[in-house]
Amino acid sequence: MDKKTISRDGTELAYTSAGQGPAVILVSGAMSAGGTVAPLARLLADRFTVLWYDRRGRGGSGDTAPYDVRREVEDLAALVDAAGGEAALYGISSGGALVLEAAASGLPVRRAAVYETPFAVDEEGVRERAAYTANLTEALARGRRGDAVELFLRLTGLAEEMIQGARRSPMWEGMEAIAPTLAYDDAVMAGGAVPRERLAAVGVPVLAVAGEASAPWLREAVRAVADAVGDGTYLTLEGQTHMVDPTVLAPVLAEFFGQPD
Repeated sequence: MDKKTISRDGTELAYTSAGQGPAVILVSGAMSAGGTVAPLARLLADRFTVLWYDRRGRGGSGDTAPYDVRREVEDLAALVDAAGGEAALYGISSGGALVLEAAASGLPVRRAAVYETPFAVDEEGVRERAAYTANLTEALARGRRGDAVELFLRLTGLAEEMIQGARRSPMWEGMEAIAPTLAYDDAVMAGGAVPRERLAAVGVPVLAVAGEASAPWLREAVRAVADAVGDGTYLTLEGQTHMVDPTVLAPVLAEFFGQPD
């Protein structure tokens, strides 16, 4: 990240921009910094001015306690200002939930696209999220960052042997370093259920995308987002999972963001 901007509460945000044209801001999901969306950004940069950033508490960005989702919305507001005062937004996973909240908050957003926002679609899913929140809060309060990461990986459905393999890998130290931000993404998900009432406040076109090879409940959650906003479109990408191929996603986003208002 080679640029800096300042959020309303004084938090310094690290970001990078590339390309030229209408502004598009990319938002990463949990346990990731802005670099995870850089390949997608570079594919969009031939048509758009693309900004991607380290969310607060990650990478080159600072952090300010106490955390509040509204502060992350203010972070996006600062980036929109840096982009010229108006932008389209894209977010993946819980980053998509942040994008939707920003759009509902009235930021100067032209269009919003999300990929696989993992909202719960039934009571069992909501209960699972409530248990995750309680266990995550306890683990972080006790300083057990590794346990917090394990809780998140289990929530994503990762097999136990893969979780233990990850614990032994060189990447584990970095994952523990940003484990406190898991609470941020959990707060952004606001209990985990599809926030239909809040989504009704989104006043811009929304493209909600899912992978055709992802779990049925996840596709159902994405469809629910498209149905809940005033102007929503649901789309599936053939053969894709939650780890979406940017070369498949980029043309879809470019077409959506390139449409006239």
